[in-house]
Amino acid sequence: MGQGVISRLVFQPPDSSYQKDHNLIWLHTTEGEVVPAFFIDRDARFTLLFSHGNAEDLGMIIQYFRELAQHLEVNVFAYEYSGYGQSTGSPTEKNVYADVEAAFAYLTEVIGIPWHQIVLYGRSLGSGPSIYLASKKAVRGVVLQSPLMSAYRVGFNLRFTLPGDMFANIDRVAKVLCPLYVIHGTKDEIVPLWHGQELWRNAADPFEPFWVEGGGHNNIELLARDPFFEKFSHFLKHLEETDPSVSA
Repeated sequence: MGQGVISRLVFQPPDSSYQKDHNLIWLHTTEGEVVPAFFIDRDARFTLLFSHGNAEDLGMIIQYFRELAQHLEVNVFAYEYSGYGQSTGSPTEKNVYADVEAAFAYLTEVIGIPWHQIVLYGRSLGSGPSIYLASKKAVRGVVLQSPLMSAYRVGFNLRFTLPGDMFANIDRVAKVLCPLYVIHGTKDEIVPLWHGQELWRNAADPFEPFWVEGGGHNNIELLARDPFFEKFSHFLKHLEETDPSVSA
């Protein structure tokens, strides 16, 4: 099966939920695509670099970003994937990796945020670009919510990564040297709980995970709102108390 066919099966971009706006930041990727992003600046200690899930775009989850910034007292930088929202191009694994690299470069080189103040936060599909970037660049920490071990493993319980598989997070997670926090619902109907458990077990510096009892794939924040923000805050506090040079 060709990569183009696999990409069409894996990626499910919705019709764009937003229009081009002067508040958007436009990122130019190494693959020649242009993707929008936005920055919620609260002049906070940490900045979350958010990689969103599959069947959503930035416009559908803007309110969520505002809540994150407020409740966690963080800055939030969120970017779009190629082929999603108002981006150019098509969604492919290679393009998504170029997208997150462009977002990180903008944060560090244009805004001037140092790596030790950046926390990657990937939800579902967004666990792929988050782990990819953290395996190559020094960051302060990584948060994975409902993450997948790899695309093929979502449908099949495989011990090895097959040729053509995408987002092989399980093969990269041990290279992530910073603290890693995993959140996963015990009743996730799309990405089974064992994906999150295996990624946590294979992490180089795992933080105490949050297995959300009865949580599905898209309702964790609603089902366990207070503990969600409390445990997320505990992780950020842990980062404040650890030496960032260890993960450099």
